[in-house]
Amino acid sequence: KPGQMLMLENLRFHAAEEANGAEFAKALAAYGQVYVNDAFGTAHRAHASTVGVPSLLPGYAGLLMEREIVNLSKLVESPAKPFAAVIGGAKVSTKLAVLENLMTKVDTFLIGGGMANTFLVAKGMTVGKSLLEKDRVEEAGRILAAAEKAGVDFLLPTDVVVAKEVTRGAEHKVLPAHKIPNSWSVVDIGPQTREAFEAALEPARTVFWNGPLGVFEVPTFGDGTRQMARYLARRAEAGTSVVAGGGDSVAAIEELKLAPSFTHISTGGGASLEYLEGRELPGIAVLLDRPAPPPKTPRKRSVARKAAAAL
Repeated sequence: KPGQMLMLENLRFHAAEEANGAEFAKALAAYGQVYVNDAFGTAHRAHASTVGVPSLLPGYAGLLMEREIVNLSKLVESPAKPFAAVIGGAKVSTKLAVLENLMTKVDTFLIGGGMANTFLVAKGMTVGKSLLEKDRVEEAGRILAAAEKAGVDFLLPTDVVVAKEVTRGAEHKVLPAHKIPNSWSVVDIGPQTREAFEAALEPARTVFWNGPLGVFEVPTFGDGTRQMARYLARRAEAGTSVVAGGGDSVAAIEELKLAPSFTHISTGGGASLEYLEGRELPGIAVLLDRPAPPPKTPRKRSVARKAAAAL
């Protein structure tokens, strides 16, 4: 009813949501007159609630969606230079497109997390029992070659924390990245790498951070990620534009209560990455594709208001 708010359950309980079912979208659209999407984190999904409903109603972006688009657009269109990207996380396969799209925009890449192992192997090193995407080593090598050709600094860990087991309380130690034992796993960037990363970031006027630099979910192996969070918070407070996105890197920022210091923290994991990859996000595209609403016509004033205005 007018003046009331209706909150629905998780729409993904219904198969028609992810299938962008036309009838399901019509049923949802029947509850309103205007559509506002303020969920940037789902903008990369062509679902009934993100694409179907705004195809049937006048659609608009909410204020959070606007902030996301403004801040992420600056990264890919007009970042203050030098521009550095700190990229971590477990798998290089989920970050290849971002690395490729940012290659022509950044001055420096700093790579950590499990994905760094694939690049170390591409450079001829061994990584013991560490997480490794063997089928991506060749692609990682191409990224390294492209960075060198483009004059982009591509920093990898020079020392690492390795552990016998990836568990709390496991035996661990710091070793050079080229001396990882066969029976050990890389679980974090080492202290020398942390210092080198901070030194490389000093000239940056824009920084994008996505993904943890170690096995952050195990507290013992989260020091590199937490140190990076503190460092970038200080830089943001000093005037550097620092944008962070990605579940575990944001979790580290929030754990340390540093979120207010950052220029922008993206609420979209996959959506942020796809936006930075240069891909069209269906939930945004449908709002841009709608025709502009007709201009409002002034309402006719009542006889009483006309009379009052004449007095």
